[in-house]
Amino acid sequence: MRNTALIPRQDAHRPSGPVTDDRPSRRVLRRLRGLLSLTDLRVLRLYLLTRLGLWLIAYCSRWLVPGSEARTPVSWLSRWEHWDWGHFQHIAEHGYFGASPGVDPSENDRVAFFPGFPLALRAVHAVVGDWTVAGLLISLVSGAVAVVALARIAGLGRADAALAGPRAAAFLLLSPTAVFLAAGYTESLFLAFALPAWLAAKNRAWPLAGLLAAAATAVRISGLFLAAAILVEFLLAHRGHPWARRLRALPWCALPALPAAAYTAYLYVSTGDWLAWKHAQERGWHREFHTPVEAFRNTWHAAFDNVQTTGFALGFQLELVAMAVGVVLLVVLLVHRRWPEAVFIALNLWSLGTSYWYLSVPRSTLLWWPLWIGLAHWSLRRPWVREAYLAVVAPLMVILALLYTSGRWAG
Repeated sequence: MRNTALIPRQDAHRPSGPVTDDRPSRRVLRRLRGLLSLTDLRVLRLYLLTRLGLWLIAYCSRWLVPGSEARTPVSWLSRWEHWDWGHFQHIAEHGYFGASPGVDPSENDRVAFFPGFPLALRAVHAVVGDWTVAGLLISLVSGAVAVVALARIAGLGRADAALAGPRAAAFLLLSPTAVFLAAGYTESLFLAFALPAWLAAKNRAWPLAGLLAAAATAVRISGLFLAAAILVEFLLAHRGHPWARRLRALPWCALPALPAAAYTAYLYVSTGDWLAWKHAQERGWHREFHTPVEAFRNTWHAAFDNVQTTGFALGFQLELVAMAVGVVLLVVLLVHRRWPEAVFIALNLWSLGTSYWYLSVPRSTLLWWPLWIGLAHWSLRRPWVREAYLAVVAPLMVILALLYTSGRWAG
């Protein structure tokens, strides 16, 4: 018989309990695994892959833009410093009314931008030291939060949630104007608050929904449209409940109005104009009120009557297509009696469709979460929808990303 007593034990000096790695990085990873499901991780993988794709497009544009005679490419970071980005950086660096000598505060168009993103930009810049890098980091982190929340909303109450969630995220991330989710713009940060707010509302967590919607409103005026949708969701959820119970939770639905009211008061103190935000929109972006018929006619004229350069004319054509998609989406929501989502889309369409012409409607589709969720659910019933989207619609994302990173108007 073998004398096992003479064989040294390999674990004689090991602790009897389970071995754990207590390094901070490992603890963070363990917490993340506890918070994120396998579906969430799949969505985040897709998100990071699409970020790499957009960064690659920006890399290519830095070599293409200087022209055939250039020998030195432009900076990669400069590919993300176009259009509204300059306004956001100026506000974050100098405030709304600083570093503008000779400019009447009442004529300052930068007040058209809500302060949420510039404040976040200033905070992150204090850590990283570069304005463009700070803006890209905000959008990178915010976009990750947004796509996970979108996937969870798409999977609510569905047996195929593991398919519906990633599908909705894919439709968003491959949408024509998805480049603005990567650039230092407000869309990602807004969605990082708005989508968890909507998820909280669907789960009847009204205080959390109100707080997150208030944060979204600090980023974009669209937060008020979200608040209206949450209010409708609240009223539908409390049908038949005693009025006392409704009134206790109702103030949370009004919370998103506070950032807009505070910003309006700040502008009044600074400019003496209670409508300074609206007037800046009118001066800088022709957002004075026009009937929907006038707005459609003016946009059509800009798109097809050879009055704009070809690049801008193409942009106005995309505006028309995006508005048509929004109208169809609204009709579908009304037919299916999705009243809260219909309110959100209707307010967006009214705001965008009553200016001199349609402007930034394609970008606004990024905020229309019922569109991406609806496409995902539809594609699960009709596989050809996904095939058609990837073959016809997704290539537009590459084109518009190249346009934006090249400094051209991309909606």
